[in-house]
Amino acid sequence: MRMWIGFVLSICVLAQQPQFEVASIKPSSASPDSSGFSTGHGRLVGTNVTLKRSIIGAYSVGPNQVVGGPDWIDSDRFDINAKAGDDAGDRRLSLMLQSLLAERFHLVLHRETRPLSAYVLEVAKGGPKLENSAGEGSTTNSGRGTLAARGTTMERFAQVLARQMDLPVVNQTGLEGAFNFKLEWTPEAARQDANASPSIFTALQEQLGLRLRAGKVPVEVLVIDRAEHPTAN
Repeated sequence: MRMWIGFVLSICVLAQQPQFEVASIKPSSASPDSSGFSTGHGRLVGTNVTLKRSIIGAYSVGPNQVVGGPDWIDSDRFDINAKAGDDAGDRRLSLMLQSLLAERFHLVLHRETRPLSAYVLEVAKGGPKLENSAGEGSTTNSGRGTLAARGTTMERFAQVLARQMDLPVVNQTGLEGAFNFKLEWTPEAARQDANASPSIFTALQEQLGLRLRAGKVPVEVLVIDRAEHPTAN
């Protein structure tokens, strides 16, 4: 029964959400070291990405929030090149990517809430160190050890932060509205001396007045019911 419901939901995705004007998906054999998505001017390009990475981007979840599906969703890689019919922003491009995955990969999934080990994002002692946004739109740009955000809510920040962590991140800051901020830290793999540079935990407290606390909390996950290798372009 769940599979049938998921199939119906997949059809609804295609029928109700915006779709790209043109899109191509091709197998990639490039090194896994070079992989990621870029967007701009109504175009979305996925270079050497897995289906799991594509789901993470399309639904704005962390890697631990995608469960199930065949083994190849986290190993087989693809190049995705898609263009909207207008100058769509990142939010609409994400919705279009959801439609594309449902159409080409025959992706069917459903949402569940499960108790999981996670990081809880909270306000640290002393209060937040965040600049209120003037409403100029929402953007987030992240790299190795950097994350810059404008017009970003704490809910969205938790989603983006989860991609940098080994566990999901749940927003419990209680902070409303949107903010501008920049976070800089040294990834664990690059830290030669634990005292020489800030970890992401230390950087959050010192730079943003926030903290991460480990705990077990209800987390929404995406459960894959069906996924197939992409159909021809």
